[in-house]
Amino acid sequence: MRRTPLYRTAITSLLALTLASRASAQHLLVPMDEGQGNHLKAYGLAFSALKSGGRAEWLLNYRGGAFLLPDIPSLRRQATLDGVTVDAITDGALATARQEIAAGNMDAVVLERAPKIAIYKPPNEPPWDDAVSLALTYAGIDFTTIWDDAVLAGDLAKYDWVHLHHEDFTGQFNKLHLAYRDTPWFIAQVRRDEATARTHGLANVPALKKAVAENIRAFVERGGFLFAMCGATESLELAIAGKEVDIAGPFSDGSPLAADADQRMDWTRTLAFTGAHVEPSPYLSALSDIDGHQVNVPARRQPLGSYALREFSAKLDPVPTMLVQDHVGTLRDYYGVTTSFNRAVLKPGVTVLAGEEGTPWVKYIHGDYGKGSWTFLGGHDPEDAQHAIGSPPTDLSQHPNSGGYRLILNNVLFPAAKKKPLKT
Repeated sequence: MRRTPLYRTAITSLLALTLASRASAQHLLVPMDEGQGNHLKAYGLAFSALKSGGRAEWLLNYRGGAFLLPDIPSLRRQATLDGVTVDAITDGALATARQEIAAGNMDAVVLERAPKIAIYKPPNEPPWDDAVSLALTYAGIDFTTIWDDAVLAGDLAKYDWVHLHHEDFTGQFNKLHLAYRDTPWFIAQVRRDEATARTHGLANVPALKKAVAENIRAFVERGGFLFAMCGATESLELAIAGKEVDIAGPFSDGSPLAADADQRMDWTRTLAFTGAHVEPSPYLSALSDIDGHQVNVPARRQPLGSYALREFSAKLDPVPTMLVQDHVGTLRDYYGVTTSFNRAVLKPGVTVLAGEEGTPWVKYIHGDYGKGSWTFLGGHDPEDAQHAIGSPPTDLSQHPNSGGYRLILNNVLFPAAKKKPLKT
């Protein structure tokens, strides 16, 4: 059938309208409130924008901590494939949003570049998983794994952000010899660490782990960003505080600590804690009284409740505000080797990001150290309250809107933020 000029005019007008609509949508707003289809993969979308050299902004306290990304085809495709909700907006709509942000407890923080990320984890996976590895893999965020040899070789300097999880930096193997000394995976772990210590000319595993802990401390002091969860938070501090490596026992054979271990600790160079009491018994799995829940000592174990995120001034305190961005304000608690942090042993100046009201413990803390900063989050897996050795890894496709896992991913993007001049 021959097309009439009127038909051609209609097609041309429709095409022009479509092109004009696409041209006018210059930004992608990624809402992070309840309207977001996949909160976790939204972080991966923001990371992709930075990785490709694009400009991004983090709109703190606006729609749950929304991201503003460039409207480019690759990001639209990724959002569609990942189920991430995005809204294409014009300059005019963005100007209206900026007026709202300026008038309230909100702020816009520029994200400059994709941070280089390393996760400290063993080359041969033990029978437990790592929530941060799960989160980054699910979100599609690149990371490198490093272990003791790389740390002692100075490789931490290659990265902006380093994560620690389950490792016991005191060299006590989390006192797992009490229940697992005859299991093949535990025997292999002990032999591996003893061999690494010999390779580096160190007397034993506590000496090895203390040397690794010192390298991590120096990484933060020089300007690095450290994020730690679970037992690594507590054991790193104990290793740094130990004046002599022999107080870091017991070793895998169950030899006890020195009776005067508390008096032989130096807390002046630690990041978060001071004056904690070391657990001397080789027959109790607790390392110290840093963990408020004492989960590994049945007679002391505290029940789980919930923890609430604190609210900060986005304009005056952008750093803690970034770290608590979420679409929920209260979250269910979960156990770990170190579940929580005893308020009584926090150093002055530590910022409490979240805690359980009316208890002597907190859940989520942050602070500066030298030129860098650190953030500690208690517990092992935000979506598995009773996670045990040998439990299957959490399937994050079943938890795409996890508020607890969002806290982890806030920390990943935190180093990408452009530093603003201090307000006076």
